[in-house]
Amino acid sequence: MRLFATLVVLGFRRWSTYRLATAAGAFTNTVFGLIKASITVGAIGAAGGTLAGYDALAGATYAWVVQALVAPVNVFHWNELALRIRDGDIAVDLARPLDPQFAHLAGFLGRAVHQFIPRGAPPLLAGALITGLALPTSPLPYLLGLVSVVLAVSVSFATWWLVNLAAFWLIELRGLLTLHIVGMSVLSGLVIPVHWFPDWLATLAALTPFPSILQAPVDVITGRVEGTAALGVLAVQAAWLAGVLLLGRLVFARGARKLVVQGG
Repeated sequence: MRLFATLVVLGFRRWSTYRLATAAGAFTNTVFGLIKASITVGAIGAAGGTLAGYDALAGATYAWVVQALVAPVNVFHWNELALRIRDGDIAVDLARPLDPQFAHLAGFLGRAVHQFIPRGAPPLLAGALITGLALPTSPLPYLLGLVSVVLAVSVSFATWWLVNLAAFWLIELRGLLTLHIVGMSVLSGLVIPVHWFPDWLATLAALTPFPSILQAPVDVITGRVEGTAALGVLAVQAAWLAGVLLLGRLVFARGARKLVVQGG
C-alpha cells in the first residue's frame, strides 16, 4: 500500500506540471457544461417539466456534475500502455519487480486526484451561479460519492487498459480507441442520463461497465440513490472493477507470452 500511495503521488506530480492545459481544460469543461445544462433543461421543459424523475434543476445539476467528473474519470483518451507495447518499452516494465497494471492504475488515480479540483470545481461553481444546483444537505451522499468516484476512475482505467492491450495483436489502434470513446460517451451517461434511455438501450448499457463510470457516481453524489440503493450501486461498480481488472490481467499475460521486442 505504501508503494501504491507513492505511485499515486508521482502520478499527481506528473500531471500538476501541465498548468496551462489544466486551465484550458477547466474553461472548456465549464463552457460545455453551460451548453449541456441549457440543452438538458430545454429537453425537460419540452417533455412537460419532468423527464424520468428529473425536473429542470435536477437536470441542470446532472449536467454540471458530469462536467466536473469527465476529466477525473478520463472519458476521452488514454493510450500510454498501447504506445509502450508498440515501441517495445513494455519489455522494461516486464523486467521491473512491479506489476504493470498495478503501477498504471496508481498513476491513473494520481492523475484523477489532480484533475478533481482544478477541472472539477469551476463547472460546479459556474453551475451554482448560473442555474443553481440541487445537491444533498447531509454529508453521507458525499462520503459515498467519494467512494463511488474512486471506483468510477478505477473502472475507467480497467476498460482503457483492456482496450490498450489490443496493441499486442494490432499495429494501429486509433479506430478501436475511437470506438471505445464513442461507446463510453453514450453508455456512461455523458451525453444524456442513462435513465432517459429507451428500454433496449438501457438494457445494453447495463451489460457494460460504462454506467459505473459516470451515471453511478452522479446518482450517488446528487442523492438520486440513497441508503441501501446507494450501497447497491457501489457494489455493482466494485463487481465491474474486479471483473474487468481480472480480464485485463488474463489478456495481458496472454499478450506478454507472445511479445517479441527487436533490438537493444
